[in-house]
Formats: sequence, structure tokens, C-alpha cells
Amino acid sequence: MKVLHMNDSSRRVYDSVLGLLSNVDNPTPMVQLSRLVPFEHTKVYAKLEWYNPFGAVKDRVAWNMVRDAEESGRIGSSQKLVEPTSGNTGLALAMVSNAKGYSLTTPLSNQIPLEKRTVLRLAGVDVVELEDTLCPAPGAPEGAIAKANEIANSPEFEMLNQYANGSNPEAHYRTTGPEVWNQTVGRVTHFVAGLGTCGTINGSGRFLKEQNPDVATIGVYPPAGHDIPGVRSLTQLSQSEFFSPDEYDGLIEIENELAFEMCQRINQEESLTAGPSSGMALAGALQAVPDEPGNVVVVIFPDSIFKYASSILSNVSDLGKAPPSGTKREQLLDSMVENARVNSHLAMDIEAAHDLWQNQDPLVIDVREPDAHRQRHIPGAVNMPLDELPDLAAFLPEDRDVPVLSVCERGNLSLSGVLFLNSLGYRNARSITGGTEAWDEKGFATAST
Repeated sequence: MKVLHMNDSSRRVYDSVLGLLSNVDNPTPMVQLSRLVPFEHTKVYAKLEWYNPFGAVKDRVAWNMVRDAEESGRIGSSQKLVEPTSGNTGLALAMVSNAKGYSLTTPLSNQIPLEKRTVLRLAGVDVVELEDTLCPAPGAPEGAIAKANEIANSPEFEMLNQYANGSNPEAHYRTTGPEVWNQTVGRVTHFVAGLGTCGTINGSGRFLKEQNPDVATIGVYPPAGHDIPGVRSLTQLSQSEFFSPDEYDGLIEIENELAFEMCQRINQEESLTAGPSSGMALAGALQAVPDEPGNVVVVIFPDSIFKYASSILSNVSDLGKAPPSGTKREQLLDSMVENARVNSHLAMDIEAAHDLWQNQDPLVIDVREPDAHRQRHIPGAVNMPLDELPDLAAFLPEDRDVPVLSVCERGNLSLSGVLFLNSLGYRNARSITGGTEAWDEKGFATAST
């Protein structure tokens, strides 16, 4: 009887999820783009990085950083990790950490799509939401990178630091570059990647140029004020340790609108579930690469569309919406909740809410039904059920600048409460993320009546 070997890539059977990580013998797939590429001679291939086990190109980096840190003795079995992120590195690190027995804290921007923040929490990450840009800004004194450095000052924490850790580009030198070279049988002429940490273009480009110095590496970046998670504007890139413009053969800026337009076209015309940074990278490739015989272009598609629904709704105007149902009030509340979800500054994480409650004596409005409020509530909270808020508005403070916290059981209905308060002119109203359940989990004080 033939024995089944549990690490057998030919049968796709593994003894751990970590066996799914990409390498030259188990590469992520490449697909030739045919419908939206306008070239007659140049062939363009998308390398689909969401086929990594945790859904993004950052899986390579996370695994390589952890492996190298273990081999060097920087981390051990009881280590707590901290890492600033725009989402993908955080999720990959969370999954690798779960498999290895580590914990993870990740500071990130509250502008990161709700889908990413939710998945990180689902994976067990201690998420610290901050006012920051979509891709953490290196020089921001109060941003995600600065917060991670602060946490890392505690001896029980180790920050792997994808923004300055040589294991980041090395991951792509070990895996992405060799995969591209083998998959194109050495025919690749142009390698195109969006620029965030710059690990992908640096590591892959170094390997490819060692095989053929004529391979052109092209970096694509967005303008300042963009809405594309995971990539940096030129100003932010200039502060990044791995940004090496003299080593690239081309740099091109792609406007936010074009990136999302191309993202939509990739999904509709090529049937590839690519995210907005993929749209940006492909738009850059189509502008930068000439249509010449023999050109073979490989474009990195970092992740899929599924983590970006809220961003897509904000940037693609012609997406159809289902016809409304229910009463006018239900329709209004549904609309308010959806708008709140794509405006994450309207919420406050549980730790910040607790600090505000302790130190500034905000008005706390509990929008749950009276029975739930009586059983357990934040001390001092005033019960104003959501359906009754319009009728109770007269009892609200006249001062529209007072701090107000809206709370429900899990942080959903309270978002509608915040939007109602905003409509009345209250400028400092916030919903408590996670609601009373999160408050309880933290062991914060509660009361009953």
C-alpha cells in the first residue's frame, strides 16, 4: 500500500497551512490579459498574488520576516509581535503568528476599508485604529508606524518592521523573482509593481536583473490624497528606506480615478477578481511599456477585490444598487449605517472610548432597547432607543461641540445614532466600536438598573 506523504505539492496535500506558501516549486499563477490590453505585439501577464494562502503578496514577506527572526533568535515561542500595516501584511502576520503561537498587535489607519479591519479582528489581531494615511506614513509623528515603535519599546514586544527589514525584499528575491523567471521561461522583459514598501520591486527586480540585466523594472504609485490601500504617493515614498528610484527603469503616477476604473475593467473584461492596487499597476504598465515584438510584461496583482467593497462603492459611481425595501424609516437607517461604514472616522475604538469616558465625561447615549439597557450599560449612559431618537432630540445638549459617545450591543446601530447626531450639528459624536460586548470583554465598569 502506497504511503501518503503529507507534504506533497504534486497532490496539494500539506501538514500545515504554511506549506501553501508560494515558492518556485509552488508559484502563484500568471494569466495573460487579452481583452483590455491594446497591444498588437506586447504580451501582458498578471501574476495573481491572492492565490497565496492568506490572500495577498504580503504573505511572502510575513513568512520570511518571521522565519528570519526565528533563525536569528529575535523572537521565541512566547513573543508578542507588533506591526504597522495597511491590512495585508497584518493579516498575513496574524495567520503566520497563529500557526506559530505568537500574538499580534497592529496599529493601522481608520481609513483602511472596514472589510480589512474586520478580518484582522476575526483573525485575533489586537487592532489599534489611528488617524493616518491608507499606507502608513513613515514620517507621521502620530501615525501607525510611530505607534508601533512606541509599543515595541516594551520588552515583551518585537516589531518586525516591514518598512526597514531586509527580509522584506529578500522574500521576493527568494520567491517572486524566481517564479516570474521560470514561468516566462526567461522571456520576461518588463516587471511592473505598485509601490508601497518597495519590497516587491526591489527583491524581484534584483533577481531578474541578475538573470538578464535588460529586464526593465517599473514602479507605479498614486498621487497624494489617493484612496488606494497599500501604496504610497511619491512624497511618502521619498521617506521610505527601500525606495530606490535610481535602480528602477521607470516610475509612473496613476490617478486615483484611473486606478479604480481599471480595477472595474479587470473584473468585468478579464474575469479576474483584482483589487484597486492591481488596477493602478496595470494602468501604469499600459502607459509605460511600448508595443514591440518580443516584449513580455509581468504585472503584480497584489490581492483580490473582496476586501475593498466599501472603497469601490466610494470610487466607482456607476455600480447599481438594489432597490430599497421596507419602511421609509428602515430605508433611512440602512442608508445611514452604510454611509457610516465607509466613513470610519465616525467610530472610536474601545480603548479610546474608555479613556474619553474616564477623562472627559462625555455624554453617552445608549441606543438599545430599554430592557437591554437596564440589564447592563456603561455607567452614566442615557438610554435613547434608536427609534425614539427623533422624539428625544429636544433633551440633547444645546452645545454642539460636546463629546458624545453612541453605543449599542456590537457597534452597528450606534453608527446610525452618530449620523443622526451629526445631522443635528453635533461635531464630536462617535460610535463605540464593538459596543457593550467589547466594553465587557475589556473588563470595563458597567451598571444595571
